[in-house]
Amino acid sequence: MNFVRLTLLAVAAFLLLAPSSLTHAGDGYQARALLLPNREYGEALLQGIREARKSVLCTFYLFKITDSRGNRPGRIAEELIRARSRGVDVAVILERDSGRKGDGLTGENRRTAALLSRGGVKVFFDSPAVVTHVKAVVIDGRRVFMGSHNMTQGALARNNELSLLIDSPELAAEVTTYLDRL
Repeated sequence: MNFVRLTLLAVAAFLLLAPSSLTHAGDGYQARALLLPNREYGEALLQGIREARKSVLCTFYLFKITDSRGNRPGRIAEELIRARSRGVDVAVILERDSGRKGDGLTGENRRTAALLSRGGVKVFFDSPAVVTHVKAVVIDGRRVFMGSHNMTQGALARNNELSLLIDSPELAAEVTTYLDRL
């Protein structure tokens, strides 16, 4: 077993088995965390959205849906629309670039925003004066998905990515407050 895999397993074991107290700015709270490497993230996020009963708040640097068969970001967008149709408050914040020529980021995010908006999802763009590179989802004010995964086929199917699912109402409140400022 290589060093990286052994390190990841040790971190996961610590997070899952040890009582944890995560702190931020002097405030402490209890949380349970689950490591979501590579393709595990997308499946866990889909399940989390399916189980959402009150709210889903997302922010991604890039949310790129394609017409290709099996497009995983497309499945997540569909699930966000389904959640909205069953009465869940769903909001998505996306990056908007500064308008540099050749940067297709805003175009990709606008295409996804149009699809989500047609499905009743509230979509917001950040200021072009600042880059919002956050990839986070807060579900029902309790579960927080955070990490390196963008909503792209590469990130959800091929890349080496690493994210966490954290069960903590306190952390969810902090992340929501942060995202509300974007």
